[in-house]
Parts: sequence; C-alpha cells; structure tokens
Amino acid sequence: MRVVVTGGAGFIGSAVVRRLIQTDHDVLNIDKLTYAGRVETLNDVATSPRYRFAQIDITDRAAVADAFASFDPELVLHLAAESHVDRSIENSSVFITTNIVGTHVMLECALRHWSALASRRQSGFRFVHVSTDEVYGTLGVEGFFSEDSAFAPNSPYAASKAAADHLARAWYQTYGLPVIATNCSNNYGPWQHPEKLLPTILRNAVSELPIPIYGTGDNVRDWLFVEDHVDGLLLAASAGRPGERYNFGGDGERSNLQIARAICGILDEICPRTGGQSHLDAITFVADRPGHDFRYAVDASKAKRELGWVSAHDFESGLTRTIQWYLSNPIWFARSDNELGRRGLIGEP
Repeated sequence: MRVVVTGGAGFIGSAVVRRLIQTDHDVLNIDKLTYAGRVETLNDVATSPRYRFAQIDITDRAAVADAFASFDPELVLHLAAESHVDRSIENSSVFITTNIVGTHVMLECALRHWSALASRRQSGFRFVHVSTDEVYGTLGVEGFFSEDSAFAPNSPYAASKAAADHLARAWYQTYGLPVIATNCSNNYGPWQHPEKLLPTILRNAVSELPIPIYGTGDNVRDWLFVEDHVDGLLLAASAGRPGERYNFGGDGERSNLQIARAICGILDEICPRTGGQSHLDAITFVADRPGHDFRYAVDASKAKRELGWVSAHDFESGLTRTIQWYLSNPIWFARSDNELGRRGLIGEP
C-alpha cells in the first residue's frame, strides 16, 4: 500500500514507519520536525526506495494537498500531534493549532483526495486518526475506559485531542470519509522522547541525579509497549470498520512510584550506583502537576474481539527491552539534557 504517516519522526510514528517499510509498503512521512521529531529514529529505513520524507506543517493546507496529489495514498495514519501535558499547561496555543487545526486540514485534504478516487479505490481507502485515552478524563480506583465512555478531558492537551477526535467522527458522519479512530494508553519503548516519564527516570538514575515524582506517586497509568500499539494501528487500518473507535491498552496498570521502583530495581542489578547506594534512594517527590488525572485504565476487549489484536508484551518484558535499549543508546539522552534542564521538565506520565 501507499501510506501517508503524519508525525512519522516522533516516538510512535517512527515505529509505525519502520514497520511499514519493513513489510514492503511505500511510505510518505509528513513531519514538521518540532523538538519531538528526530530523523535519526528512521536511520534504519531512510535509504529505502520505499521511503519518502516531506518536512511539512500539517496546518499548511497547500503543502498537505500537494503531498496527497503527488503521493496518491491509499491509507493515512494520522499521528502528528503535540503531546506533552506539561507543555500544554505552559502554552496551550500550539496544541490548539497543531492538534485541532492540523487535524482539520488533514481531514479536508483526505476528503478531497478520497472524493476524486475511482469507486474501487474509494472503498479501500482509510483514514486512521490516532488519539489518546486522556480524552476520557480520569478514573477512580475502579473501572475502565471503553469506546463508549464519555469524553471529559482535563488538560489543554487532552481537550485538543478530544476536539480532534470529534472532527474525525464528524467527517465520517457528514461526508462519509472512511475514518477509523483509535485511543491508546501510555506508550513506552525505544526512541521515546527524553521528557517522558520512563526516559526521565532512566536518565536521572544513570546520571545519579534525583528522580522526580509528582505528588505522592500514586497516579496510575496503563502502559502499552509501542510495538504492540503499532500492531493495533495496522490491524485497525486493515480490519477496522469505518466510523468505529478502538481502544488499545497494555493491561499494565502501574502507579508512577511503582514505575520508578521497578526501573530502580533493574538498574541496581545491571547498572549500580557508585558508593553502593540503591537507585531507590534518589526518588524525590515534587509538587504535583495542576489537574493531575488520578488514573487511566483501558478496556481493549473490542480491539481484541473485532480485530484479533493482542498485546504481545507484558510490562516486565517490555520494560526490560526498553531499559536495555536506552543503556545501549546513551546519546539519546545527551542530546536533550540541556533543553530539558532549562525548561525544568521532570517527566510526564
């Protein structure tokens, strides 16, 4: 297939692009290359004749339309988004622009492209809109988000993604554009941006710096290994029903403090601190984020039932793979240390 991937230089997007190229699809990667987009995530496929890259802002309607016209895609996987909650609290405007306006541009350009296709190609075209479980708000100690859960976003980031989700649904309901929406729990794995929670814990631990944890560390997230998420997205594209929404979760609920302790325990074995101290001694509790959602947990039974999707990694095996990758690629941390330190970001779950 000929596949447009937006945000393909980001964490999840690059994993999607690598998989598509490795399985013999032609890919056009549309990415603005903000601070979170790194072309080195695609070194393994950059020289493939099946791979193309276009540095385009998805709010640039003319550039996006030209990309559709020249590449003639059969599938769009729309992942481009601003995604860091702390940044959305500091400056919401870029989240409104990229996540809402950018999604509108993508839908409009896809609709124009799809409408001009022959009927046979129209029936096979898909637009997969990739979103987050944060649109559903927060949970108490029990329960799960399902595809029928009401939207109740609590951060500017979550609100911008919820608005984009509504746009995607409307373009299916109003115009018939074959849109499939997905909502995932927290991803983790190789190549994740160093500002996120797991890389922050790892970076600070191996540097023997304080490991900052918001509040009491009791906030809970469901963790999904990135390659399992890629499996789900490609199944949604090939087997999902237009107009439907599919949730992907890893059945890996952990509190932030549990995450920190698990990482520290592994590092104590394979990368001990100098002086014989445990990495656990570096855990430091800091002032909580405003409006910090208490718990996310995803019911992925619909994706399992209708798409045949399964999460191949439990949290322990995925975490081990992730830690091994970061320890083997220390330059990934070094490139962002100055910028992260200047902003004071401490790692966002």
